[in-house]
Amino acid sequence: MPRIKCLLSYDGTNYAGFQFQPNQRTVQGEIEKALTTFHKGTWTRIHASGRTDAGVHARGQVFHFDTAFNVPDENWKRALNTLLPDDLHIQHAEHVSEDFHARYSAVEKEYHYFIRTGIYDVFKRNYTHHIAYPLDLGAVREACGRLLGTHDFTTFSSAKSTAKGSCVRTLHEVSFLEQGDTLEFIFRGNGFLYNMVRIIIGVLLDIGKGKFEPGIIDEMLEKKDRQIHRKTAPPQGLHLWKVSYPDNLLK
Repeated sequence: MPRIKCLLSYDGTNYAGFQFQPNQRTVQGEIEKALTTFHKGTWTRIHASGRTDAGVHARGQVFHFDTAFNVPDENWKRALNTLLPDDLHIQHAEHVSEDFHARYSAVEKEYHYFIRTGIYDVFKRNYTHHIAYPLDLGAVREACGRLLGTHDFTTFSSAKSTAKGSCVRTLHEVSFLEQGDTLEFIFRGNGFLYNMVRIIIGVLLDIGKGKFEPGIIDEMLEKKDRQIHRKTAPPQGLHLWKVSYPDNLLK
């Protein structure tokens, strides 16, 4: 049975998150509804690289599904975009190996988080987090460096998380770019815990405004306590940017 991998971008503003929820508008729900229409009423389940919360966006979400239909790649893209709402868009569709799994085959994910420090812009409110105070960017940059490498990120995961297993993750990049009045934070790693990026952003902002010294990062990593820092940055600034896979599974 053919397996199709899709690269998806979406505006998460009007969704209750990615994962299907009864009586809620979700990204997964809209895609599966479109696939059901395409398959003439036969429900088709999708498997995504991961879930995003309500209000979180994606430029490079990945999902796959199995189908009995033998359809060229470009036709999948065209057909699904015709059936999907305007705030969801399939960028690319292709046949992949049956060994490929959108979630379990991923080797790296990249998230970007956007913060605006200038005058409040109502037209950017759904895509950036606006703050009204100055930041010590030197302190923030030092704190970013302390997050690099392999650590137990328990302190930086949500206290509401029910996930079991290791909280050890490896971050290959934690940095930010200054673009006028916008800071674009970049997080690249082999995996992320629930709300991990948004919690890290909350800590970095507290460091930037002088509430903590950059060394607080080391203390938080060492204590492994979800209750230490409960401040989570809002969802709208977060964008799932890219998911990477081994080349041999994309054939």
